[in-house]
Amino acid sequence: MLKEKKPWPTRAAMEQVYEMHLWGGDEADFYSGTGSHDLEVINPYLLSVTSFLTSFECPLTVCDLGCGDFNVGKELVRHTKKYVAIDIVATLIARNKEKFKEENLEFHCLDIAVDDLPSGDCAVLRQVLQHLSNAEVQDILDKLTDFNYVIITEHLPEGDFEPNKELISGQGTRLKKQSGLNLLAPPFRFKVTEESQLVKVILKEDAGVIVTTLYRLY
Repeated sequence: MLKEKKPWPTRAAMEQVYEMHLWGGDEADFYSGTGSHDLEVINPYLLSVTSFLTSFECPLTVCDLGCGDFNVGKELVRHTKKYVAIDIVATLIARNKEKFKEENLEFHCLDIAVDDLPSGDCAVLRQVLQHLSNAEVQDILDKLTDFNYVIITEHLPEGDFEPNKELISGQGTRLKKQSGLNLLAPPFRFKVTEESQLVKVILKEDAGVIVTTLYRLY
């Protein structure tokens, strides 16, 4: 008899982040941190991802896996056939549904490591995996094989580092261990046909780099 897989602790951790405003922002609203609002970070990202999305004659269906407060995703919707935005926090998704309305936009509250994902051409994960354990990351990677393209953004140490040190889901990021994710290195099993860096933003005061990578899958 198969045992039912227990949910990861991520939902409770992310609910706490927003309820206690641990990433800052106005206490009257949800806020996904400076990484989703700092123009020096998000403008280069939007430029490169928009360039990719608009390079197709037929617009893509995009699944935003970890959409947060949607300050970034809202700028991409018009460049897609359909934009499916997903987050693990129910109250955040309810707020997004009220605030952002487009004919080709829909929101869903899902745990992307546990629940089935909507179908699409391209998955976008922007500074999501960096908060998760290696096992939870692999659970998500196993599902990304259903997409033709995957765009992943990660906050990494600048220069050389030991990748993929273990982390308890929801307990910060690997930066505190001078580590970051390399999805093509052990222990991960993520097979791709092509990898290309879309954009790299060097943060001030030796705070690391934010790297966005495009993967083409089999």
